[in-house]
Amino acid sequence: MPKDKKEEIKKEETNAEEKVEKTEAVEVEEKGKKVRKKKKGGKNIAIGNAFVKATFNNTIITIADLQGNVIATGSAGSMGYSGSKKSTPYVAGLIAGSVAAKAKNHGVQEVSVFVKGIGSGRESAVRGLQSSGINITAIKDVTPLPHNGCKRPRTRRV
Repeated sequence: MPKDKKEEIKKEETNAEEKVEKTEAVEVEEKGKKVRKKKKGGKNIAIGNAFVKATFNNTIITIADLQGNVIATGSAGSMGYSGSKKSTPYVAGLIAGSVAAKAKNHGVQEVSVFVKGIGSGRESAVRGLQSSGINITAIKDVTPLPHNGCKRPRTRRV
């Protein structure tokens, strides 16, 4: 028993010495030249816009502030899915949850959702944002529609 206690005391002393060395190193750096520290954490943005682009092959969700600066983004490929699994509604909900979690770290509480595209992940992405705890103030469909744009191909003569 006494040997074990001595070993424990030695371990505690070495741990204490390591802690002292670490704090001294920090103090030495601060005494020298001015050290700029990056701000970590949130930007404290309360209101933002969420852009959901749902195509046949993928779903991309981006959350930005009101000026358009991107806060968080995510897609099915960034989540690790590939092929036909990327365009499923299930994956769209997962993407929305992960992007919403990133945005919450920056303080986002309310978003207006702009949905573009005709993919299958449209509605489930909006539900995923809502279920993650972000308040949705408006949902707008901004899918581009042609006004009889380009000329149709001519009829085939067989």
